[in-house]
Amino acid sequence: MKAGDLAVARTSSTKDISRLLTLTTAAVIISALYFARVMFVPLALAILFTFVLTPVVSLLERIHFPRFIAVSLAVVVSVTGFGVIGWTVGNQLIDVTNQLPFYKSNIREKIDAIRAPGSHNLDKAANTMKEIGKEIADAPSAPDDGVESKSRGSLNSRSTTGQKTSPVQVLQPASNPLETLNSVVTPLGSIIIVIVLTVFMLAGREDLRNRLIGLVGDGHLNLMTQALDDAGSRVSRYLLLQLLINSCFGLVIGLGLYFIGLPNALLWGALAAALRFLPYLGSPMAAILPILLSLAIFSGWTRPLETIGLYAVVELLVANVFEPLIYGAQTGISSFAILFAAIFWTLIWGPIGLLLSTPLTVCLVVIGRHVPSLNFLNIMLGDQPVLSPEAHFYQRLLAADQLEAKQVLEDYLKTSTLEELYDSVVIPALALAEQDRHRDDLDDVTERFICHSTKELLEEIGEKSKEEGGDAEQVAEDSETLAPATLANGKAGLAFTVVCVPARDEADEIVGIMLAQLLERAGYQAQALAIGTTSEMLEEVKEAAPDIICISALPPFALLHARDLYKRLRVNNPKARVIIGLWKFGGDPLKAAARLNIGANDKFSASLAQTILQAGVLHDLALVPEHANADAVGSK
Repeated sequence: MKAGDLAVARTSSTKDISRLLTLTTAAVIISALYFARVMFVPLALAILFTFVLTPVVSLLERIHFPRFIAVSLAVVVSVTGFGVIGWTVGNQLIDVTNQLPFYKSNIREKIDAIRAPGSHNLDKAANTMKEIGKEIADAPSAPDDGVESKSRGSLNSRSTTGQKTSPVQVLQPASNPLETLNSVVTPLGSIIIVIVLTVFMLAGREDLRNRLIGLVGDGHLNLMTQALDDAGSRVSRYLLLQLLINSCFGLVIGLGLYFIGLPNALLWGALAAALRFLPYLGSPMAAILPILLSLAIFSGWTRPLETIGLYAVVELLVANVFEPLIYGAQTGISSFAILFAAIFWTLIWGPIGLLLSTPLTVCLVVIGRHVPSLNFLNIMLGDQPVLSPEAHFYQRLLAADQLEAKQVLEDYLKTSTLEELYDSVVIPALALAEQDRHRDDLDDVTERFICHSTKELLEEIGEKSKEEGGDAEQVAEDSETLAPATLANGKAGLAFTVVCVPARDEADEIVGIMLAQLLERAGYQAQALAIGTTSEMLEEVKEAAPDIICISALPPFALLHARDLYKRLRVNNPKARVIIGLWKFGGDPLKAAARLNIGANDKFSASLAQTILQAGVLHDLALVPEHANADAVGSK
């Protein structure tokens, strides 16, 4: 085996081992989270409350409260508030339960009204089937069976004459007092553990932070500091904003139900605010009981429909208007990640996991954003675009999806100029296609589709930009960066001709088309030549006799062709000025110009916008001798 093949085999084996180790580690972590949830759930709740109360404690400390008093005051007020709310809600829930028997008649009326008219026919059919089944069961059996049954009956009667039948009773085992006590003590003990952990975390949060940095941040202090600050700020802001929004949601629901006339409106408002902390499921769960109660206590259908409309309208407004406006980029996680996290943590930790799903996912996203080896977490769960616009555009063309590729360009054009779209999206996408083509990753059919679709999209976008921007002269007057010669000389720039020549292949031709569009918008007469043989293109350029020749070359494969074409154009068109466009070139432009042997009167460019500026400079230089001669003639 060759040394290169051996190195490739070792690299592949190392990657396989690394992937297997990653999967094993993930399985071990998930198993530990599930089987040790008795320990992890109180810890997670304590961390959650620590994030919520840290801004309050910091505020109290800034107004010169001692640390112990600030922590104690924040915890006591929070626990007392939860206790008062729980006590009030519990009393109202008992009151609702006691009032339900008084609404029995309304419930029956609603049930009778809900029944469809055709249900009576179904009831008749069901009763008929029951009668038929009963007749079949009571039908006399065959003669032999009758004799045998009579004999069995006589035997059974004889055997049972001397015995008394006693009813069967199912006895429940006596309840264990320890189990009853355990069912009460266990939740109470968990609550106490959460409170104690919260107090100690709030009191020693700097020490815990330093220990965590010392544990996992050896050699990466800056990285860990950024991760902890980012996670703390994101989670704290998110929880406080969610508390504010959910409280307002519950307040609006409570007031609405009060004006509708539903009893115990405070109970339903508090329930709506509390349950809305559960992603996706909270609001529907909070609406079920009030809607059922409205159906039970109100004789008509108007108020139940008002109750349903209240929950629907308020939830739609909060979820689609206020939350995106207020949250913004506070969480940094996608909607799919929120749903997936809700399912995952609910399966692992139950209802508490559903409550903690969003804060825990925020922490995972922050870790993936700052730790390179865990970047897959940010890709899977984050809300930032995974594909750049140029990669997204090229990927849609690879998938033969021209409509979505067009949508990518239109979305980018909403916040950027046409020059930026071409320079930042289309040209890099063509460079990606060139790289795949030279690696033989593109077949001929896909390559032709990419080129043909790109040309169609450029033509459509170019026509649309002409309609929106007016004529070329107006566009040039409205722009300070395009065609400065046109700004200085009025309509003189309209007679200045430019020809764009592709250096090597169809990708260079497409960039030439984009450049010609931009030059026309800047006030020049521009023409983009189609790819052909070098002699044919040289002949077309000679017939056009342009003032400026732009060579379109997409590196790295068109560099040598651009240099050869430049030499021949320079010989055949000595009066024209030449601009060599080496698009998205990331090296030293001076070295590139020296390598291409560019003359003193010609220019080198790495972007379309730069090319248009250089065309304006060459335009001004071309007009200077004419002005000088005109002045001389006037003086004579």
